[in-house]
Amino acid sequence: MTARHAARRPARPIFYLAPALALLGVFFLAPIVVNLVIAFTDMGANLKVGKFTVENFQRMVQRDVRLPVVLLTTFIYVGATLFFFNIGLGALLAVTTTAIPDRIGNFFRGLWLLPRMSPAVLYGVLWIWIADPTSSGLLNQFLGALGAPALNLRNDFPLFLVVVANGVVGASFAMVILTSSIRSIPSHLANAARVDGASEWGVLRHVVAPALSAPIRFITLYQALSLMTTYEYILLITGGGPVYDSTTYALYIYRRAFENGAYAYGAALALGLMAIGVAVTLVQWRLSNMRSTFAPAKIEVL
Repeated sequence: MTARHAARRPARPIFYLAPALALLGVFFLAPIVVNLVIAFTDMGANLKVGKFTVENFQRMVQRDVRLPVVLLTTFIYVGATLFFFNIGLGALLAVTTTAIPDRIGNFFRGLWLLPRMSPAVLYGVLWIWIADPTSSGLLNQFLGALGAPALNLRNDFPLFLVVVANGVVGASFAMVILTSSIRSIPSHLANAARVDGASEWGVLRHVVAPALSAPIRFITLYQALSLMTTYEYILLITGGGPVYDSTTYALYIYRRAFENGAYAYGAALALGLMAIGVAVTLVQWRLSNMRSTFAPAKIEVL
């Protein structure tokens, strides 16, 4: 090989990956390392490190009496929001909007996407107005017209309120993905099923549903992790209250670190959330057989 040909040889792949690896290191790996170091210190509101210790983890296991309640609240919040709204309502919207004329379905999907495209503060203020305990609240105006007593959702049913508020905006994610999955189903499969005498319910059950199983597994994994780590709507609508009644684990980390100034303990709690997220991912990966879901497609020629 001449020197001229050697000079034209492509660079090593590491040079093409360098920008992405640099971003990954700065914005993902470095924060994890910093959080890990802080978790083993006594850093408080003064941001000073006096010693390295494991007391934060002992506090999590032995002395934090609120943590089990927060974990239970998180489990209820994630489970209810995920299965009733992010999966259930999202699948219902996808099936419904693809069964009607395209123009109407596209308009309805665009309308449902507005809360996701709106600022979180605007969406939170909207739900505060809906759940306002006075006669000015939208819900109480409706109940008053029916002669029913007024409700104070933010005080009496705060967890139900945040589940509905997060679920309504979260259903749009599954709606978009499942709509694409339904539209990718070859039309001749449904037509053949109808020719064989299948009802519309039979087409939905035996043609549409199998095509949605893999996307639903992905949505379940993605949305479960998202619900465990996000808390902005809860903070805006209920503030995690009353007291800690609607405080999830991620919001509990925020309140401990930034409201109480216990930065080291917040960092330890954050490591716990990372461990829970990894465990949930591995369990769902195992149960839903994600390896086969993302395996390369096999094409057989007969």
